Amino acid sequence: MTGARGAGPVVVAGVGARRGVAAAEVVELIGAALAAAGRRPAALAGLATVVGKAAEPGLLGAARHFGVPLWPFPAAALAAVGVPAPSGVVRAAVGTPSVAEAAALLAAGPGAALVVGKRVSAAATCALAAPADPDSWGAASLTPGTTGAADAPAAAVDIVVPSSDPISDPLGP
Repeated sequence: MTGARGAGPVVVAGVGARRGVAAAEVVELIGAALAAAGRRPAALAGLATVVGKAAEPGLLGAARHFGVPLWPFPAAALAAVGVPAPSGVVRAAVGTPSVAEAAALLAAGPGAALVVGKRVSAAATCALAAPADPDSWGAASLTPGTTGAADAPAAAVDIVVPSSDPISDPLGP
């Protein structure tokens, strides 16, 4: 799926943050990652994070800024995703060795690949992932943690409640 207005192929931003992070800091970090990937903000399909950070005002503000949903995933689901830059400090704090990279990969769906690895600011981390098949990925694609996302208009979704039950691809093989 190509982003709006020729923005390039769609990407998902995985975001981790310290408590109290400013939305402006998260927006700037995601903007820099998008620029590094050669993508415009319109290519951003959503933000993804760990459940424990889903109500963080800075993350919600960044999602509103970009006009995209914020998808939370349980720490256990993120911990099951292999990433190139795991952190013992993050594992001790939130129960998974990666938030940004793992959340981006999980939200982008099976076979997704990192487009931009973990970037770090003073109080946030960000990584970008692209779906394996951007032409078949879209609002109807569901990954574990996004159950029900297709039931609401995309513009109306701020947070998608995670599901503990993996689901199969509704489009099927």
